[in-house]
Amino acid sequence: MQRKSFLTKLSAASAAIIGFSSFQQPVSKKELKNCFIHHVYFWLKNPDSKADLEQLVAGLKKLSNVKTIQQFHIGKPAATRRDVIESSYAVSWFTQFANAADEERYQTDPIHLKFIEECSHLWSKVVVYDSIDA
Repeated sequence: MQRKSFLTKLSAASAAIIGFSSFQQPVSKKELKNCFIHHVYFWLKNPDSKADLEQLVAGLKKLSNVKTIQQFHIGKPAATRRDVIESSYAVSWFTQFANAADEERYQTDPIHLKFIEECSHLWSKVVVYDSIDA
């Protein structure tokens, strides 16, 4: 009888765990405030070169070690196609800083300068969008 009771309790606990783990709470939207956004788009000199793309991404991963960067994202164009979407770039680099002073320190950080030295030969064009709270 103890075995049956144990198995019944085990089954109930397993069902509760499975049910609880599949329960998803709604994702809350959080507006980014009081920060400095630095978003860079890169076009490769050799857009068909997988090696160049990988080298640029590796360089950006190293660049993420700059201490003033709060968050970063390395991206590629999404498969969305609408007239207003620019998708001719190869890689995007999104960074968040606490403020403009931290972004300025990033610009002169030795890691950033080394990234430029090691990777600038890979790109033909760079476009930067910096933004602050509206």
